[in-house]
Amino acid sequence: MNNSKWHVLLILIILLTFIISGCTSLGVNVWERDILASPHMKLEKNAIEREMDDHIYFSKEGSSGGRGFGGGGCGCN
Repeated sequence: MNNSKWHVLLILIILLTFIISGCTSLGVNVWERDILASPHMKLEKNAIEREMDDHIYFSKEGSSGGRGFGGGGCGCN
């Protein structure tokens, strides 16, 4: 192989290394979970509106879950 092919191969290896290492820091660290769990980070601040949406979803889907409460689709909570 000539010199230019080695340079291209080296650049591709370096780029591949950067691309693969970019996925190593996905997720939330342990010390960041308290910040994300604060009430200011909730998607819906209005509790009444959230409860109404949950009731409608439960009535239509026949299941519960996804918001932190237990239950199954059988209706025997």
